Amino acid sequence: MKTREELIDDLLTLAFAEDVGDGDATTLSTIPADENGAQHLLVKEEGILAGVEIARKVFEKFDPSLKMTVYINDGAHVKPGDIAFKVEGRVRSLLQTERLMLNIMQRMSGIATQTARYQERLAGLKAKVIDTRKTTPGLRVLEKEAVRIGGGGNHRMGLYDMILIKDNHVDFAGGIPQAVNAAKEWMKANGKNLRIEVETRNTDEIRQALAAGIDRIMLDNFNPEQTAEAVKLINGQTEVESSGGITLDTLRAYGEAGVDFISVGALTHSVKGLDMSFKAC
Repeated sequence: MKTREELIDDLLTLAFAEDVGDGDATTLSTIPADENGAQHLLVKEEGILAGVEIARKVFEKFDPSLKMTVYINDGAHVKPGDIAFKVEGRVRSLLQTERLMLNIMQRMSGIATQTARYQERLAGLKAKVIDTRKTTPGLRVLEKEAVRIGGGGNHRMGLYDMILIKDNHVDFAGGIPQAVNAAKEWMKANGKNLRIEVETRNTDEIRQALAAGIDRIMLDNFNPEQTAEAVKLINGQTEVESSGGITLDTLRAYGEAGVDFISVGALTHSVKGLDMSFKAC
């Protein structure tokens, strides 16, 4: 299994291949090879900054001679007019890395800003907003990092690092007890030690999940009142996660019901990038 660093390097390799190819024809034809200059990242919209360290990797991968000076770090609240960092070096390199860096910074900052907005609604409660697998293919490692930078938490990274038994698994396996037992046997046979979460649709399934011995129960499409009742039934025996159609407007009601986590696909699947530009200075 690839590490975070390997995934990011693969992502950047592909991104440069699709954008720069064998060279930026405009830049190579208009800018002398020995011309040096500087550009800075100008923030144009209020939000949470994310992606600074990934931007550094973009510059280092394309041209290690580029010098980056950071003024504002990941996780900081920024406003229009703020300068996040400056990069100095070959103008050709600055121009050829500009769009990829901005695409990453805008996307990650948009996600971090959205996450912070959701987590603020849970102020004073134990509940934490977490992401889902509803991410842009190939960008998951960055999008989930942006969620953390924004103050949220990550669910599983993929299908390999946690067992999440959902309704289809339950139906195909013949029931919750059968699915959980099969999962435990599979882990034993394959030397795995993964946490098990079960998606439940009603009180009966909650009782079955508790009896099977798991780590977390997901309450799928419960309303806040039903969620509060379920939390009382579970009574601290496992972690509790709410999921399914939860919006910024309804979020706090679920938190007040006493759950530990609230998963929200909108943190990553429908986010507007934070406005910023990379200008000569």
